[in-house]
Amino acid sequence: MTAIPLGFEDTVAPLRAAHERILQHLQARGLWVSDTPRPTVPGNAEGIAAARAYPIQGILKYHGLADWHWRTAFMPSISVNNSAAYTLTWVSFEPARAEDEVVIGGEVAIGRERARVVRTLDAVREVAGIASKARVISYNVVRATRAGKGLGTSASASAALAAAALAAALGADILGNTRLLSTTARLLAGSGCRSAVGGVSLWLSYPGIPHEESVAVRLDAASELDDLRLITVPLPSRIGLKTEQAHLDAPRSPFFKPWILGRGEEIIDCAEAIWRGDWQQLSRWAELDSIRLHGVTMSGGMEHKLFAWEPENIELFRLCNELRSGGVPVYFSTDTGPTTVFLTHRDYEQALVGALEGMGRGWEVIRGRVAGPVELVEAEQAQEELKRAFDALTPF
Repeated sequence: MTAIPLGFEDTVAPLRAAHERILQHLQARGLWVSDTPRPTVPGNAEGIAAARAYPIQGILKYHGLADWHWRTAFMPSISVNNSAAYTLTWVSFEPARAEDEVVIGGEVAIGRERARVVRTLDAVREVAGIASKARVISYNVVRATRAGKGLGTSASASAALAAAALAAALGADILGNTRLLSTTARLLAGSGCRSAVGGVSLWLSYPGIPHEESVAVRLDAASELDDLRLITVPLPSRIGLKTEQAHLDAPRSPFFKPWILGRGEEIIDCAEAIWRGDWQQLSRWAELDSIRLHGVTMSGGMEHKLFAWEPENIELFRLCNELRSGGVPVYFSTDTGPTTVFLTHRDYEQALVGALEGMGRGWEVIRGRVAGPVELVEAEQAQEELKRAFDALTPF
């Protein structure tokens, strides 16, 4: 069992009951995940692999971690993979290496950033039965000049790391086990489990859930949302917002418990919308829960109030209302940060992009679609791409 935070003991029974109802709906649709494999022989102590994963955009969001070591959440959540960016990660296990080396965006990671990567590597080493330290090189590729804050690249980084490390140690076929893949991807950033399985996916969690049951499941297995378009406007955070701080603050909000206790039925409603291809209901949930997420974030303390939005967000939110009033159905979604993703149908994509560009604010506008799961990349191809990304730096 994972941890149950002090003061949240009373939420366990109702959230576990909601979890069981969600499982029944998944099983009725034939959606579930395989058992965790138990390798009978040691893994490859000198394995090398690379993987590409996509960032997530929250639909039904989450905030706060019930267990920081296992990175389980207080409640289930749903997100969509966004093709606006991707993370490319290369992992090499090397028996002669004295310690793990982690390079992110061309810079050697230290402190908490490095420790979170090592946590994932340790989990892979344990299941593979190897002791080799690793070299990890990771880079975020955004289809714009900047990523902004709140694009969901921590999730794609987590998924790419987990997939590359597992494939290096246990072979490519291991990624077919979505339970092992998603639970491993959860260990760096919780949302990494959803990035790993791709599409529109559900992360199952509640306080005290066993580690191997806090998994991600892809919901749009029949490509029900192929017509959904994701239009991203990356915006920076002027306050240097850190998602980890928001996770600490959120459970202190007086709105937090009502938010998590109502989640079970919302998950079922949202899942049903996905299965009938109702992109508009899905998008309504994304917009509503964006507002609720930030309400929780902004009310986590008497003195310290975390304002994650920037003034530009108000302009963008009002644009949604104006477009909808004019017959163009479009909805906004924000996660922990000001970066805004608009959800609309492909028939209205050009009208939305034209309206954004017509505001004359010089914002970058990234057209995107629902992206798939994490995928392996040939190690040599990944090396070449990473070399180009780092310019003069040759990390290999």
